[in-house]
Amino acid sequence: MQNPYFKNLYTFLSYIAVWILLISVHFILLIVSSNISISYALYDSLIFNIIFLVIGLNLWFPVKFISFENNSPFRILINHTVGALTVSAFWVAISFIIIKNLVNLSNQENTFLFTSLFVRFLIGILYYIIIVSVNYITIYYNNFKEKVTNENQLQKLVKEAELKTLKYQINPHFIFNSLNSISSLTITNPPKAQEMTIKLSSFIRSTLAKTDNQFVKLIDELSNVRLYLEIEKIRFEGKFDYIENITDNCLNFNVPTMLLQPLFENAIKHGVYESLEKVVINFNCYLDNEYLKIIITNNFDIDAVPRKGEGIGIKNIKNRLQLIYKQDNLLTVQKKNNIFTSTIFIPLKKD
Repeated sequence: MQNPYFKNLYTFLSYIAVWILLISVHFILLIVSSNISISYALYDSLIFNIIFLVIGLNLWFPVKFISFENNSPFRILINHTVGALTVSAFWVAISFIIIKNLVNLSNQENTFLFTSLFVRFLIGILYYIIIVSVNYITIYYNNFKEKVTNENQLQKLVKEAELKTLKYQINPHFIFNSLNSISSLTITNPPKAQEMTIKLSSFIRSTLAKTDNQFVKLIDELSNVRLYLEIEKIRFEGKFDYIENITDNCLNFNVPTMLLQPLFENAIKHGVYESLEKVVINFNCYLDNEYLKIIITNNFDIDAVPRKGEGIGIKNIKNRLQLIYKQDNLLTVQKKNNIFTSTIFIPLKKD
């Protein structure tokens, strides 16, 4: 881990600014409380504080290697007690030697310097404790921030993997149903089987082109839906109609890729396939406060024997919406009389 004082200019300048403040306070206190010259007060405050400024920059390293993770509290206390005494004694000694050799001291100043050594030694211990404490807090904060960042990245990767898994689950599901339809048509109507194969190829090509996209505009999603319905119309001919009622301001909003496909599959599988009468599939979309509201309805034969299914489509949509928008109430389904209704709410602002 890099020394934070050199990691960026702002941190380094902040550290220097603190010591400039300490030098100023030191200088003022000497002038106010002692009968010494201004020049000595300036030398004293500069030399003592600049030396500890340099020492303080290097106190990062013992903090880094005497970590709470690898050492007991007792061992940390002993190490830093010895460190504080040693560093403070060294600081006082080296500062004393420099002042004695650089400054011509009067008897009064010389006496003041000698008598203040013990107080300076205690101040050195206080400086050591403050700097070491700040360094430990900085390490803890950096580690915590790194941990949070890593966890967020991991959650993002897991979420993306789950979304891709759910999305890829739809394509094989639809292809399986379509291939069954083509298989039936190859016996009853080969030309239509060929036409359906061509449209299915176009649909798969369009879908794979957007494999890596989690979102598409509603107008593009509907384009895929219409292609899917064209494929199914080849098989079922005039057994169903499709009606759209969309406000223009809805078409350019983003929706999750392959969101609508499973709902239209359900309408075909449980409505068109089972009904003896014509089925009408309605698609409605409009803005509802802070949501894009999508409603898909289809009639069905209430007397028909329900086709068995695994419920992949509805479950898939619920899981994807919850993962993306962190809400579990964005999809509702309802059977009332002979009408099946699916309602989706897409938040206009995603967290």
